[in-house]
Amino acid sequence: MKKGYKKLFMLVAIISILGSLLAACSGSKETSKEVPKSKAAVDDYKVGSTFKAKEPLTFSFLYSDHPNYPYKKDWLLFEEIKKRTNVSLEPTIVPMSDYEQKRSLLISSGDAPFILPKTYPGQEAAFVSSGAILPVSEYVDKMPHFKDFVEKYDLQADLDTLRQEDGKYYVLPGMHEKIWPDYSLAIRSDIFEKNNIAVPTTWAELQDSLRKLKEIYPDIIPYSDRWQLKSTLNFAAGGFGTKAGWGYNGVTFDAKKDKFVYTGAMNQYKEMVTYFNGLVKEGLLDKESLTQDDQQAIQKFVSGKSFVIATNGQELISMRKSMDETLGKGNYSITKIMVPGGPAGQVLAGTRLENGMMISSKAKEDPNFEAMLQFIDWLWYSPEAKEFTKWGVEGVTYTKDASGKRTLTSDVNYVGLNPAGTKMLNADYGFSGGVFSYGGPTELVHSMFNEEELAFQKTMAETKKPVKAEPPYPLSSIDREQATLLSTPLKDHTDQDTLQFILGTRPLSEWDKHVEELKAKGMDKYVDIVNKSYEAYKKKTNK
Repeated sequence: MKKGYKKLFMLVAIISILGSLLAACSGSKETSKEVPKSKAAVDDYKVGSTFKAKEPLTFSFLYSDHPNYPYKKDWLLFEEIKKRTNVSLEPTIVPMSDYEQKRSLLISSGDAPFILPKTYPGQEAAFVSSGAILPVSEYVDKMPHFKDFVEKYDLQADLDTLRQEDGKYYVLPGMHEKIWPDYSLAIRSDIFEKNNIAVPTTWAELQDSLRKLKEIYPDIIPYSDRWQLKSTLNFAAGGFGTKAGWGYNGVTFDAKKDKFVYTGAMNQYKEMVTYFNGLVKEGLLDKESLTQDDQQAIQKFVSGKSFVIATNGQELISMRKSMDETLGKGNYSITKIMVPGGPAGQVLAGTRLENGMMISSKAKEDPNFEAMLQFIDWLWYSPEAKEFTKWGVEGVTYTKDASGKRTLTSDVNYVGLNPAGTKMLNADYGFSGGVFSYGGPTELVHSMFNEEELAFQKTMAETKKPVKAEPPYPLSSIDREQATLLSTPLKDHTDQDTLQFILGTRPLSEWDKHVEELKAKGMDKYVDIVNKSYEAYKKKTNK
């Protein structure tokens, strides 16, 4: 080889190596892929642009059909989407109860529609290695509204938690400006007031309140819960410094040790379980809370046979309707209280990300892929469309005054905002249905809250300190498979022991034995896989 060619060869090699190193260290940077031009796409599409295809388009999408507001082809929602965007949506309709299973089958068989909404972060991981879904982070440069929201509300660190081992993320999440707390405890505030019992602000205070109620009403178990206690454990866990119930995660990050530990073996988890076991022991918490049907728990509360239950904003309205019939209007009062604080303080655990969407890899072969990205960006992420999919059509389903306040029109009702309305915003028009409308600025999220709910949100925001998001630990396909095999029996065992410890059918003196049993099921190996991936992520991203 001639000397000049040798030098050229060496230079190319060095540049290639440097390029690889830079790519490996670019964890949180997007490397945008070239997208072929679409004749139907909007020219100079940017923040503030309204998407309207230059020619009629049809995009396939998966629709999660809710039993309370079943799909209707002639909904105003779809008519308006077509009118405003020149896009017809071709749905594959799946009952909400079968949605996850059906989505998996469609993706695995290669028959999935292009757009796959109602996907919660984490659910996409199972489809990454097959290449069936798109690494959407490579295409967000074509989605200016999405990028603008991320930058405006500093959501990059939240998005980083979605990254897989290759540094890309495969789900476009719903995003909130702030953590939005919805679930807490409802109390019979009239009973509390009548007996001069203060509204509890901590779990310890709640226990004292329940003791007083038990003393005054010895024939009543004051607290009977719904959702098998999983909702309560979810919102209670943050105050104990752990995760549980609906929010249970196999591992929790220990910032002091800079590593993950197994959640179900944490001392904080034990402390939480011990607390609820104490309520059961004293006859303050109904044992049936962990097994009963939701309706059984609700019936006890609305008929005056219990005074405390888990709730959310919508369920509160529902229970009031029932209590108007069982106890009579004006004969009771119920309040959704601030989530009680615990040993870890008044903290607000949770995430600003929620259900979003995957896109089938087949979509990138469509000649109108660019237009599809613009359409998704506008419909799910632009301020204009967020208001539209939530409130509907101005002048038809709602009005807006000079101050920007929105009000449902006289014949439309939703979540009790206009009880006189005979038509439902979701069931009759298709808006605020969950498949299109989620996330957004706090002002928009709060725009459908009544005064009571706004007061709850204000108290939570002023009292609670948000918990810092945990760092990601993207798993390789091999590690993910191994972690799944280990995590399932570990979670099953934790769930079973949590139930038994709280009920007292397994004594808490056997906690150490419980931890040993988790170790026998591969707990340490599982945590090692997670921490190895976390360390690899840190090295790759220099974090």
